[in-house]
Order: sequence, then structure tokens, then C-alpha cells
Amino acid sequence: MTNSNPQDDATPNNNAFRLAIRRKVSRRSVLGLLGFGAATAALTPTFLKTAQAQNQTQPSQTAPNQSSQIITKEIPRTKEQLPAIGLGTFMTFDALSNQPRAHLQQVMRRFWDAGGRVVDTSLLYGMSEVNVGEFARTLGLTNDLFITNKTWATGEYLGDSSQAQRQLEQSLKRLFRDRIDVMQVHSLVNVDAILPLLKAWKAEGRIRYVGVTHHDPLYFAALERWIENGDLDFVQLRYSIRQRGVEDRILPAAARGTAVLANMPFEKARLFELVKGQPLPDFASDFGCENWAQFFLKYVISHPALTCAIPATTNPDHVAENMGALRGSLPDASMRARMVKHMESLPGFDNLLQTPWYPGKHFSGLVRLPNPRPIG
Repeated sequence: MTNSNPQDDATPNNNAFRLAIRRKVSRRSVLGLLGFGAATAALTPTFLKTAQAQNQTQPSQTAPNQSSQIITKEIPRTKEQLPAIGLGTFMTFDALSNQPRAHLQQVMRRFWDAGGRVVDTSLLYGMSEVNVGEFARTLGLTNDLFITNKTWATGEYLGDSSQAQRQLEQSLKRLFRDRIDVMQVHSLVNVDAILPLLKAWKAEGRIRYVGVTHHDPLYFAALERWIENGDLDFVQLRYSIRQRGVEDRILPAAARGTAVLANMPFEKARLFELVKGQPLPDFASDFGCENWAQFFLKYVISHPALTCAIPATTNPDHVAENMGALRGSLPDASMRARMVKHMESLPGFDNLLQTPWYPGKHFSGLVRLPNPRPIG
């Protein structure tokens, strides 16, 4: 079945998870349209209190995390193990409280049941951060998930950290947590001022790891400089079988000691549109692929420097397909080259990045995509 997903510490805080493991192996322009004040105004204390009360009355619906046979990757600086497939929430988890959301809670439940742990979000993603916190609390996962979050703060004047401080406090409240696993400078915004602040939070124990992000190849040279000189624990970047530019310099730089999160592994659903109606190549079975989602994800997570891919979806069945990439073998270098060659043989692959994001998808949360939708 063709998947149509959208796409978008020194000590682990879950020792049971670690002991269970037996195997290693432009968005900036869109977010600018959100309007920070409009988003925060919608997230009132009354809403948060209501969500908390509801969560306290609903029992956990999850089964034990099935982590014993999955592919994990190591955080270089601490050797902590993470499942190599996580869950992104840009656009997909941005649903208002008066809109249908049960399917999104099912996405999180099935993600966890399949061995997932890493969830990436941001207060810039509309209601996504609120929903992540609410669903995790309802499912009894608040302190078991590995949350990677972001801050986008400029302050009122040079050196003003108050906006970033408020964002951290708000994120902790929405997520019902005392500490966030990874805090990242979103799209390198004000990185010179914010990264030292994140390191101070890490020293205080408010976050466990620090990082930076960007999805736009125009900023990859800057990302590389921060990897080499910024003393980072994590970097989040765009990486897919179509967007492979980071393989030349950035991933080799990160391989010297920085964990890597890969966003947009499905290129905002455009890879699925490209292969619609196309059968998987016969050789995909050689490394355990059952669907196109696993084909695309196994390409990404098979790079030695990659720690975790974070595909997003609103469909519980699709998250189960995605998580299937955590099992079986991974393609080696020669197989990876064969995968690329096959994709290059498909009509439209070369021009994929000139087509709009999220073909055929509709989102109705706080974040509004421009019309026409972004390309690239």
C-alpha cells in the first residue's frame, strides 16, 4: 500500500527503554505567516487547565513499548540509544480543540506501541505542542517520550533573553514536563544570542541537549559552521532520497560527534505523489521494505551519521507503516546507490522540488500555508 503521509543528558530518562534495547545498528517563510501573538492567544490557561483535567480522568490506552527488536542509533556525546524513526508534528498535529483530534492521539499511541520515542515539535507549530502534551499525558507517556523542541526568539532589544525564557516556560507547561530533552535554535534565528542561553539551561538541568535546525539548503553552509564550531549535541536538517546535498559535507562533519535529526524525509508528501501507482522495486525486499514509506525512510536512516528521521502524518495506519522501517536490515552503500538510481529513473523525480508542498492535503489549524503553497 502506498503511504500518503504529510511531510512534514548524560543519563537516559527511561532506563527500562535502554535496558530493553538489544540492537544498534522555505519553512521559515511559512512560520512567519503564523503570527506568534495569534497562536499564543488561542492557548489560554483555561484551555490548558481543561486539558489537564481531562487527561487526569482518562486512563492510559497504550501497550508496552515494543523496543526489543528495533533499529536504534546512538547520541554520540552520551551513547544514549534512540529509535531511528521518530514523529514530526509540523502541520499534522496543529488541530484546534473543537476539531477532530482522536485520530492524532491514535497516531501517537501506535507510534509508541511500535517502538517510537522521539517526538519533535515547536511552539511555532500552532496547536501541535499543546496536542503533543495533552495526548502524551492521556496515554501515560509524559515522561517516557524523548521530546525535541525549538525556540524562535529575538527579544525586544539586543541581548534580551526574556522572550526565549517565556517560550521555555510555556513549552514546559504545555508538555507537562519539568525538563525537555532537546531544545534547538529554530532555523538559526538569533543563534549567536540564543545558543549560549540554551547551554545555560542545559547546565541548570532544564534541558538535556542543545541543537540548531534548518530545512533550507541555502542555510546549510551556516549549519555546517555551527556543527564544527558551536559545541552542539544535535543538529536538525532536511534529508531525503531526493534532497541529498547534506551527504557531501554536513553529515561527515556531524559524524565527528553531533547527533542528527532528519526532517522532511518524504519531502512534504511529494515523494508519495511521485510514486503513486508505482510498484516497489523487487530489490526492496532485500532490506525488508514492505511499502514506499519504508523505502524512503530506510534510505535516510541507513546513513551512518543519521540518528533519527522524523516523518509526520495524521493517519494512524501510515504511522504504523513508517515504524516498520525500524525493523529488518538497512541498505548498504551499494544498495543506497541502487535506490537513488531507481528513483532517478522515475518521471518527475528531477523536478520534484519545483512542485508544491503537501499535494492533495488540507490543514485547518492555526498555521496557514501560503497560496500558492511553497516549493523547494
